[in-house]
Amino acid sequence: MALQASRLAVGDRQEAVLVDDLTRTQIVQYAGASGDYNPLHSDEIFATKVAGYPSVFAHGMLTMGMTGRLLTDWVGDGRLLRYGARFVKQVWPGDTLTATAEITGLRSADGMPVADIKVETRNQEGDIVLTGTASARLDP
Repeated sequence: MALQASRLAVGDRQEAVLVDDLTRTQIVQYAGASGDYNPLHSDEIFATKVAGYPSVFAHGMLTMGMTGRLLTDWVGDGRLLRYGARFVKQVWPGDTLTATAEITGLRSADGMPVADIKVETRNQEGDIVLTGTASARLDP
């Protein structure tokens, strides 16, 4: 069941742990699912020796997808009208990610109630790794 506009207020928040101890296997599985086989995400030797990173790291879109799950779990499937994100920091194997979504506005668009939402994902150190915004259609 989707959220009802009458039950929401600006400032309402939702939080969820997206992944606890992200594995290299999860990163490689995402590469297969997305078709993004950039060696920065799967080839330790390339990532460290050629590119100079401390390790392979997760695709930004993997982080965005996991964060999007918080939104759809909260507002309901098929309700997002818009979702955009900015990748702020790399996500590494072993990271634990927690996302927070907050209602920043409630409005009407084309006669239907809409919630505007800001979202932020942090790693276990409290560092922001993703920021974003979304809009979702609500039930009246």
